[in-house]
Amino acid sequence: MNLCQCPGCNKVALSNFNEKGDIICTPGYCLEHTPHLEEKIREIKHHVEVHDKVIGLCAPNIVIENIDLSNKKFYGCNLQNSTMTNVHANGLRARMCMLDFCTITDCDLLNSNIQFSSAAGAKLVHVLLTGSDLIHDNFNGITAYQSSFDDSDLYNSRFIKAMLINTSMKNCNLKKTAFYESVREGVSFKMSNTREALVDRRKGGLMGDLDAQFGDEENEELSL
Repeated sequence: MNLCQCPGCNKVALSNFNEKGDIICTPGYCLEHTPHLEEKIREIKHHVEVHDKVIGLCAPNIVIENIDLSNKKFYGCNLQNSTMTNVHANGLRARMCMLDFCTITDCDLLNSNIQFSSAAGAKLVHVLLTGSDLIHDNFNGITAYQSSFDDSDLYNSRFIKAMLINTSMKNCNLKKTAFYESVREGVSFKMSNTREALVDRRKGGLMGDLDAQFGDEENEELSL
């Protein structure tokens, strides 16, 4: 990642492209200081649209809307602080990508495979991640409202200090999934293995309060 060339600016620069539309590692400017910003946004969008595999794209703070990213592959990309609306990304594959503090609204990422990536502090509203492999991911501090993680593998992912509101995690693999200090209101864990989730540090990290109200893992409708 390059820093913005503007004197005194420490923000990350947007990716630059050569005549073929490929990413090149040359000095550049952040979103705020980029000359001909509309042209730069078109270059970024074109690069994503024509490549099935996107590697090393740096595009923080941009607005992404009304685009189909289904079956695309993203590796080592930085989209921090971006706003995503009406993005369809069924079958998306991502590794080591950064979506920290993004605002994601009315998007579906059904049957996706996202690993070793971070969406810390992000806001998810009406987001569908159903049937996905979300392994070793960082969801610390997210706010998820009316979203679905149903039928997903959340192995060793972290939801520390997350706010989960009217969000569903039915039939999920929660082994080693950390919910320390999280707020959960109207969340369903039905058919999920809550006994293997990490909830309360004081209880050795096992089970905690997820099924304390039920005493039976078969009836995990949680409303705190």
